Amino acid sequence: MGRFTQGLYGYAFALFVCLAGVGVFLLITPQSRTEHIPRVDFSIDQVNAARTAPYEVVAPNRVPDNWVPNSSSLTQKNGVVTWRLGFATAKRQHAMLAQSDERPSADFVNRMANTDKPGGSRQIDGVTWEERFRQDKNQRTLVRVFPDHAVVVTGSADWDELTALVRTLAPQAKPSPAPSAG
Repeated sequence: MGRFTQGLYGYAFALFVCLAGVGVFLLITPQSRTEHIPRVDFSIDQVNAARTAPYEVVAPNRVPDNWVPNSSSLTQKNGVVTWRLGFATAKRQHAMLAQSDERPSADFVNRMANTDKPGGSRQIDGVTWEERFRQDKNQRTLVRVFPDHAVVVTGSADWDELTALVRTLAPQAKPSPAPSAG
């Protein structure tokens, strides 16, 4: 028994026991080979953004095919309304729609784009969007700045996927106030 507790044989035996334990663990642990991207329902944030924002909120009138909405965040801080809506695209890259009435708009845009350097422009359905690209983060951004707010479409998705998201954007009507009990 001494030769299994000392020297090279002891080391090899201990290694074998550990590897056998890991193998048994992997065999009995359930594993999923299917992709799981959490899906969120952003409709409540969409309605609340349209209700509370002092600007015209835009949202996808339909989610592009094989895209998964996976995050939605509506914040109201110091009178500023910001809505961020994230997607896993058909190519499983990230795309995000962000809009806010933060002042100055340039600070919001620069933070969402991770750069303050415009890189050109792109015509999408007759509307000019500013392009930005940050190579070290593989981040592409399309920007529109209005007098009262800014809209940013950004992410690791390619330009075609970001353009597809922009094409789905439509202004959201302000919901009518709920009738009060009287």
